[in-house]
Amino acid sequence: MEETISLRELMETLQKRIRLIILITLTAVLVSGAVSFFLLTPVYQSSTQLLVNQSKSEQPAYNPGEIQTNLQLINTYTVILKSPAILEKVISDLDLDLNVSQLTSKITVGSENESQVMNLSVQDTDPKLAATIANKTAEVFQNEIPKIMNVDNVSILAKAEVGEKQAPIKPKPFLNIAIAAVVGLMIGVGLAFLLEFLDNTIKTEHEVEKLLGVPVLGSIARISEQDEKKASRGLERNSRVRGENVG
Repeated sequence: MEETISLRELMETLQKRIRLIILITLTAVLVSGAVSFFLLTPVYQSSTQLLVNQSKSEQPAYNPGEIQTNLQLINTYTVILKSPAILEKVISDLDLDLNVSQLTSKITVGSENESQVMNLSVQDTDPKLAATIANKTAEVFQNEIPKIMNVDNVSILAKAEVGEKQAPIKPKPFLNIAIAAVVGLMIGVGLAFLLEFLDNTIKTEHEVEKLLGVPVLGSIARISEQDEKKASRGLERNSRVRGENVG
């Protein structure tokens, strides 16, 4: 019985504060939409792929031992690719108004599991510049790695290209709006229960019975101003009728 009453009380609280919950949720959605569409600058990403293959030698075309070595070298290559030795040359060749730290923050390097393919991704607010940086970084890395590691086993598998209608990777307005709606709803519900918990006033006969543990014998109905005027007009008519009868 207590669980039924508790559930009913929860529903009553939500119903009583439904306007507040809707207002907070809509506010969160509108703010998130405005920020995502009008304030945040779109960021684009371009990617190129590098293949860490066999070094040029007289070994067979397929050498499991050397492939495993190449896989282990990818971690080293990832560090080298984002090192000043590579990025300073990229900045110089492209005449970028960036330092090594700023350029490093734009570059992401990863590889597929058990794969000799390295993915080089660059993020920038200009999609063409992102593709240019990605291709130039891959080119510089391919040219410099033989000097650094004394091995020539890196080739460019695919160059970065700019699509005609390339979509930004962030922000994602609709995802942001959905998250804002959920967060706003949670805040609204939480605030509704908090206000209900802090509100210790007695508003209904049911609350009086629950608080005092005794039945309510009677209650005074609230008379609106309109009902009061109707009652006054009714009393005036009754008074005139009684006066006429006496006359």
